Amino acid sequence: MSKIVSLLLFALPACAQWNTSGGDAQRSSWIRSDPKISRTSLQTPGFSVVWKVKLDNQARQQNSLGAVAVQERYIGYRGFRALGFVGGSSDNVFVMDTDLGRIEWQKHLTSDPAPAGTADCPGGVTAMVARPSGTAFPAAPGRGGGGRANYAKSGVGEPDEGSVIIAQQAARAAAAAAATAAGAGRRGPGRGAFGPPPRRRDEIHVVTGDGKLHLLWISNGNEPDPPLPFVPAGANVRGLTVVNRIAYAATTQGCGGAPNGIWALDLESKEVVSWKAGSGDVAGSEGFAFGPDGTLYVATTTGDLVALDPKTLEPKTTYSAGKSGFVTTPVIFSHKGKTLIAAGARDGRMHLLDAADLASPVAVSAPSSDAPVAALATWQDPSGTPWLLAPTTGAVAAWKLVDHEGGLSWERAWTSRDMVSAMTPMIVNGVVFALSGGAPSKPAVLYALDGMTGKELWSSGNTITSYAHSGGLSGGASQIYLETYDGTLWAFGFPIEH
Repeated sequence: MSKIVSLLLFALPACAQWNTSGGDAQRSSWIRSDPKISRTSLQTPGFSVVWKVKLDNQARQQNSLGAVAVQERYIGYRGFRALGFVGGSSDNVFVMDTDLGRIEWQKHLTSDPAPAGTADCPGGVTAMVARPSGTAFPAAPGRGGGGRANYAKSGVGEPDEGSVIIAQQAARAAAAAAATAAGAGRRGPGRGAFGPPPRRRDEIHVVTGDGKLHLLWISNGNEPDPPLPFVPAGANVRGLTVVNRIAYAATTQGCGGAPNGIWALDLESKEVVSWKAGSGDVAGSEGFAFGPDGTLYVATTTGDLVALDPKTLEPKTTYSAGKSGFVTTPVIFSHKGKTLIAAGARDGRMHLLDAADLASPVAVSAPSSDAPVAALATWQDPSGTPWLLAPTTGAVAAWKLVDHEGGLSWERAWTSRDMVSAMTPMIVNGVVFALSGGAPSKPAVLYALDGMTGKELWSSGNTITSYAHSGGLSGGASQIYLETYDGTLWAFGFPIEH
C-alpha cells in the first residue's frame, strides 16, 4: 500500500498557485488555464457562490481582509487539502479549507495594543499573506498548471530506462549543486540563481502592524522562530513577496514614519536593505514586480520606473515618463522572446518598455481621461497576443498589443460597464473577472467578462451584501475569492459534491 501511495503522490500534476499580490512575481493576475471556468461555461447556469464565511476580524479604518493566497494541494498529517490563506487587519491569519469552506486554523499574531490609525494608514496587516515564489514566468497554457483536470503522468520510464522520477530527482540535484556552487561566497550556503523556486517549504509569511515578518507552518500556524524586524511599525505594507529566502515589501504613504520605498530582508542572515523613492511615493497597490532574472521593477509617483538589484536594492537603470507620474504597479510579461514591462501614468498613457533597454519606451498609448488606478493585469489570447487590463476611475479598460511594420503599439480594445471603485481584475482561462468594489451604501458586484470583447457573461447581481475596499480578487482550483469590509470571505465557482 505504501508503494501505491508514493506513486500517487509523484503522479500529482503541477497546478497554478496564487502565492502573492497579483498571483505571481510578475503581478499578472492571470491563471492560464482551468478545467471548469471558460468563456463557454460562464454563459450557462451553474457559476455561483459556493461558500461564504464570516471571519472574526476587526476592521481598521477601511482595511479589513487581504486577498487570498492559495495552495491547491497540500499534503499534511490531515491528508490532502486545498488551502486559502488570509491576513486580517487586526493582525490575524486565517487558513481556509477551500473545498469545504471551513476554517482549518486561525491565529492572532501580536499582543501589543495597536494604534488607532488613519484612513490612509490603518495599521495592522496591510499586505496579503505570501507563500514562497519563483521569478520565472509561469508555464504557458497546455504546459501544466491546468488545475485538477490535468491527467496523471506515469513515473515509469521506457524499457531499460528506469524510473522517470529517479532521473528527474537526479537532474534536480545536479542543477541545485551547480546553482549552489555558482552562488557560494555571494549569498551564503544553499543559495541558487533566481528563476524556478527550489522545492517549496510548507510555510507562509505575513507582516504585522509592528513591522515584523512572521513565518508560520502551513499545517498548524506554529512559528518555528521569533518574528524578524523588517519595516518600521505602523508602515503601510504592499506587495509582500518571498523569493529565494529573501522577503521583499514596499512601504507607502509615509505611514509609521517609514520612508516610501522597497525593503528586503534576508531570512538567513537577518539583514535588511532598503531603497527610498525620494520625493515621491511607490506607485500602485502591489508595490513592485519581478523580472524572470530576479530584478525588481518599481514605479514612482514622480514618473520614474527603476530597476533594482535583487540582493542590494541598488538601482541598475531608470526610465523617466516625464512630468506625468506613474499610478500603477508595473506588470511584466514575455512576448516573442523579450521581457516587457508595462505601467500606467496619471495622464492615462500606458508605457511599454523592454527590460533589456529602459532608455526609451517600446510603445506609449494615447492619453486618456479615465486614468488607470491601483495595478494592472495581463494575459495572452490563444493567438499569443498580449492584453493589458486596468481598473479606472469608473470601469475596467482593456488594451491589446498590436504588431505592425513600425513595431508595437497599444490599441484600446474595450471598456466594461460602469463600476464603482473597480479593483484590479483577474483573468482565468480567457475570462476576465472584474470587481465593482462599491461603497458603504452600495454592495460590491462581481462580473465575468469575455476577455476578447468585454461582453458581460455573468454577474453576481445582489448576492454580495457588503462593499469591498481592501483585499481584492484571487483564485485557484476553479474558484474565485473576494473579501468584503464586513469580514466575509466569499468563494464563487461551480458547486461540487462533497
